[in-house]
Amino acid sequence: MFRENKYNDNQITIVSLVFLLFAIVIMVKLFYLQVLNHDYYSTLSLSTHEIQQKLYPVRGQILLEDSRSGDEYPAAVMKEYHVIYAVPKEILKENVEEMTEKISAILNFNEEEKENLRLKLSKEDDPYEPIVKKQEPVIVDQIKSLGYEGIYFLGESYRYYPEGDLGSNLLGFYGLDEDVGWSGKYGLEGYWEKELAGKGGFLSGEKTAKGGWIALAGRDILEPENGVDLLLTIDRTLQYKACELLRKGFEEYEAKSASLVMMNPKTGAILVMCSLPDFDPNNYSKVDDIAVYNNNNIFTPYEPGSVFKPVTMSIALDLDLVKPNSSFTDPCERKIDDFTIHNAKNKCYGTQTMTGVLENSINTGMIWVEEKIGPKRFLNYLEKFGFGKKTGIALNSEVAGDISSLEKKADIYGAVASFGQGITVTPLQLATAYSSLANLGQMPKPYIIKEIRYPDGRVEKTEEQIIDNTISSRASKLITGMLVSVIENGQGINAELDGYYIAGKTGTAQIAGPGGYTEETNHTFAGFAPADDPEIVLIVKYEAPQRNWSSTTAAPTFRDVMKFALDYYGIPNTNK
Repeated sequence: MFRENKYNDNQITIVSLVFLLFAIVIMVKLFYLQVLNHDYYSTLSLSTHEIQQKLYPVRGQILLEDSRSGDEYPAAVMKEYHVIYAVPKEILKENVEEMTEKISAILNFNEEEKENLRLKLSKEDDPYEPIVKKQEPVIVDQIKSLGYEGIYFLGESYRYYPEGDLGSNLLGFYGLDEDVGWSGKYGLEGYWEKELAGKGGFLSGEKTAKGGWIALAGRDILEPENGVDLLLTIDRTLQYKACELLRKGFEEYEAKSASLVMMNPKTGAILVMCSLPDFDPNNYSKVDDIAVYNNNNIFTPYEPGSVFKPVTMSIALDLDLVKPNSSFTDPCERKIDDFTIHNAKNKCYGTQTMTGVLENSINTGMIWVEEKIGPKRFLNYLEKFGFGKKTGIALNSEVAGDISSLEKKADIYGAVASFGQGITVTPLQLATAYSSLANLGQMPKPYIIKEIRYPDGRVEKTEEQIIDNTISSRASKLITGMLVSVIENGQGINAELDGYYIAGKTGTAQIAGPGGYTEETNHTFAGFAPADDPEIVLIVKYEAPQRNWSSTTAAPTFRDVMKFALDYYGIPNTNK
């Protein structure tokens, strides 16, 4: 008996120890879950015990302005469209033919689309069939007025560009990407994606087993933050007219591309920016070549040719190495490092002043000037002018251009760069450099955002900024006078405007190819007005137009655009 009791006591002790050990393990585990890792598992439990619904912010607008009236116009906004869909199981069979005919007529369906609609409406047990997306309210109202059961409408917000293709390469577009979903692409939409998109919010709360909200359980809400609105420096009227005139030349001259940038030389504000060919951002996928998305004013560097000569000349004037009437005798050609350089059409000009060198666009004269400057000073000045680096404008896909050849020791590189070959620039860089020529040597930073408007009411205005003093005010005035003479007495005659002093220069540059320079040329005209108090810098460029010289392509477009701009701003005549 004694042994049996002892045996039972041992069993009880062992079982008790097992239960105690088990309890200790449970307590440790609970302590680990509920105390040490409370936050982690609390968050993890949301997937099964709570609902999290992302709240989407409203994408910000992009706005243009009318400089004279101050009125603002949307260039990119969110607009409510509708998806039209059918619930075929609710549609009476005898109504299918009639519905097909009437709905197809409203939607302008072709025979194939009409037959496809008939098949969709005929699926008796089908709970859902999409018909069309992105429909205007007027279409919805017309279909609603038919009074058919089984046709439904769902509102959806889409990005909308009221001005169509106006400034499309500047704006970019809002598109779908398989990796990141909907987002801004190219131009302003791409560069300002984060700010325009805003920040999403969250709504979380307890749910029932069937997925409904538990009213008394409480909810945590993080409100979304809408995107910013951007007011541009672009003038809507000027943009429309300038791009229209550029397109006219683009088509008439059968060019491969065309670019135009208009800038206030005192502030750096971009007034107009056109790039052709362009596209409709409302239908951005309907393009033959995605290269049309690029803004050639910032994305496509090229050898500028003779429009670069005033930059070289201004450096020599600043260093007091030459004066407008300094004499130069044209040797007709120059042999440098096994290369022979001629003037255009192999002309020889005899003895000329520096003003004459610009008027006649004499290559050998510019080499003579560059040699006086010297390679090191020449490179240093060009870097001050902003060549070889990005301007920093708030647009997607800006490139820097290339002046790295000037770091090489051979003399040929500086010689050809003096008249705009062997280096590449963008039209925007040219506009910025010419702004410093016009603005007493002070080079403004180009900008295209006038105001950033935050959803909380704050407004951030862009501050005007002078990047550098490229040349002295004296040199600026001298080069301006010389460029006025180019218009009145030289190859820029087709850019002349009655009543105004215009400063400008033509540029016709052969396009480099894999085996050397081709017969195709880029045509540019660069200038500013009024020359005695510049308000507008304008660059016009055509790629490979079917004409021989920029004086017959870019110059007339420059003249027509400049005339409209001077009239638009009411700038009075100073050359009567």
